[in-house]
Amino acid sequence: MSIHMASPILSLSNDFDLLNLLTSSPPKSSFSTHAGAGTGKYKRREAPLDPLLLAAAISSGPHVTRHHYHHHHTVPATDDLLPDTPTVTVDATMPSALASIDPPKPKYKSAQAPRSQRVKIGSNGTNENKENQREPLVGTSAGNLPQRRPRGPSLLQNSFVTSSTALSANSSSPPVVGAGPPPPSPFILSASPQTISTPVIRNLPPAPLQVQCMARTRIPTPHGPAFLHLYRNNKDDKEHLAFVIDPAQLEDNNDVDVSTFIRSASLDAKWSEDEAEIDRLTRGAYVGRLSPATHRASKPSESSSSQPSSAPLPPLVRIHSECFTGETIGSMRCDCGEQLDEALRLISSPASSSSPGRGAVIYLRQEGRGIGLLSKIRAYNLQDMGHDTVQANLLLGHGADERRYDIAAAIMRDLGLERVELLTNNPDKVKSLEKEGITVAKRRGMVPRSWQQQSHSHEHPMAGGEEGRIDGATLIGGGAAHGPELEKYLRTKVERMGHMLDLPPS
Repeated sequence: MSIHMASPILSLSNDFDLLNLLTSSPPKSSFSTHAGAGTGKYKRREAPLDPLLLAAAISSGPHVTRHHYHHHHTVPATDDLLPDTPTVTVDATMPSALASIDPPKPKYKSAQAPRSQRVKIGSNGTNENKENQREPLVGTSAGNLPQRRPRGPSLLQNSFVTSSTALSANSSSPPVVGAGPPPPSPFILSASPQTISTPVIRNLPPAPLQVQCMARTRIPTPHGPAFLHLYRNNKDDKEHLAFVIDPAQLEDNNDVDVSTFIRSASLDAKWSEDEAEIDRLTRGAYVGRLSPATHRASKPSESSSSQPSSAPLPPLVRIHSECFTGETIGSMRCDCGEQLDEALRLISSPASSSSPGRGAVIYLRQEGRGIGLLSKIRAYNLQDMGHDTVQANLLLGHGADERRYDIAAAIMRDLGLERVELLTNNPDKVKSLEKEGITVAKRRGMVPRSWQQQSHSHEHPMAGGEEGRIDGATLIGGGAAHGPELEKYLRTKVERMGHMLDLPPS
């Protein structure tokens, strides 16, 4: 026997249709004629209150509130129930209806007293109510809780060490070939990390300047090979450079006295107890020339803290500040690119009675006399409006010259260059180095090539002349920077900044 029912429920194809039927609006009146319609409409089958919520509220009762959460309360025994809790004793003479009554449920007592009492106890300094003291969490101890980390800069960083004392290797990560010691930290650390407290940095005295040579490599230049050194320090986040020209270091002679070379003491120092030879070779701590067949790592004892005083001529040194416009794009507003090339050419000249044949260029990352490239570009616009280079800096809120040379002196000490012949026209450089303990035995002026050509004493032609560009460092190369902007710039440095140059006749 088959039953045919004209009910819409039978037309439901899946559970989603049934859910829509139960939760949607009442169906149209056309369904009222079907069996089971009752009143002519299908009512929505939803409870006015959630039965689970009601059950939870009834079972807990009004005596349990959200304030008892995590107050470490326990279910007390029968004798610890609240005084107002009735106790029912089942007797044999009691009616069965009364005997079937369930015993009262135990009530919870919070282990934390009201706040008014706790404040009163804390102000009186008493500690009589022991039950108001919260016990430690079960299964925890002081050793399992995370330690509070100090705020501010990382205080777990090892201090920089300039001597050959090895730094302890605290890292559990795999060693990295050529990885150096951590950057210098200006903070004085205690012996145990557990005793470190958050320092008040504003009350700390200035940390002594420390530099670290992170890497060294050989660079072929148009003037000959040079060793490029990269330095970091604890005063700024810039990577300053040093171009060391010392041809004797490239000779394959194992009997030569390495202590007479211009080498970095911090680079040759032992950075860790477990450093391998490949680590020293990779960062540039080697002697001689690297090749697939020959490579010999240096030893910390081979570095010299200073050059021997018996040297016939002190090394030739130039302190040069970075100039993107003059060195990279060949700007004729200044002679910085020309000066860098000329310094490398003079230092690379063969040794003679007037030339030591070695030296270094300390390359500081202080663009635009310390004001930065952005302000330097804005200063150029002010110069186009008629102001000179000093006035433009002052109008931008900067000083005429914001450069510093303490980092340069620290790099020179690391290279053992404590008695030098300085290539400069700037008297401030001489004074700053002498203040830092560097002996300037002699000063050699840097005469612009365009001025030398006016007196017919320079062998290099003008840049862009008939003979074309002459090889050299920077875009200017061996040529000369020239132009009306350059002439105004050079005269301003002589007349307003005291540079030691003889002005050519106008």
